Parts: sequence; C-alpha cells; structure tokens
Amino acid sequence: QVQLVESGGGLVQAGGSLRLSCAASGRTFSSYAVGWFRQAPGKEREFVAAIYGSGGLTYVADSVKGRFAISRDNAQNTVYLQMNSLKPEDTAVYYCGADPRWTQVLNSTRPTTWGQGTQVTVSS
Repeated sequence: QVQLVESGGGLVQAGGSLRLSCAASGRTFSSYAVGWFRQAPGKEREFVAAIYGSGGLTYVADSVKGRFAISRDNAQNTVYLQMNSLKPEDTAVYYCGADPRWTQVLNSTRPTTWGQGTQVTVSS
C-alpha cells in the first residue's frame, strides 16, 4: 500500500496559479489511480480530478475544467494538480487519494489511501 503526502498549497490572489504535488511511497505506485479532492469549510469533500495509474486517462470535474489539469510522473512517484485562473471559491483543503481501482478515485469517499491535505487560499 502507498502512503501519500501533499504539498504546494498556499495563499494566492485571484487569477493566479499553483501546482500541487502528491508524493507517494511504494514501488507499485504506477498501479494506483489517484484523485484530487477538496473540502471547503462547512462543505462536503468534492471530487476535482483523477488520473489512471499509467497516466493514460484523466478526468476533471466540470467545475474546474479548463482551469485545472492533472498529470503524473511515475518515475518520481508524484501526481500533480496544476491550477490556473484561481478563484476565491477554489479555497479549500486539497487532498489526494489513491486506489488500485479507477472507479474508486472518482468518488470523494472511496479511495483507500489519503494524504493529510494541503491548504489553498485564494484571495479576491
């Protein structure tokens, strides 16, 4: 089983960009699909984007499509979330979650492994 650590969060002005990283331990990382999720204060955790183990398939939520992109580098055991044109409503704690099953990372409650989260704050 892999362990995940997110990084790259911070404070940014509206319209700015951030790149989040999800670093994994374990030699079988490429067999895990990975999803990014976010949870704003007082709201439920929501799906943001997901990527297949090989990196050959991605899916991005409509709410961030065209602004966010997910990618991975299996040689570095890392998945990235590039966030552009950030809006105040993107403010949340961002988590990555991993699972060997693709369908599980499309759901905000089903990945078997989670990171600790990284805070993203977008000021207006």
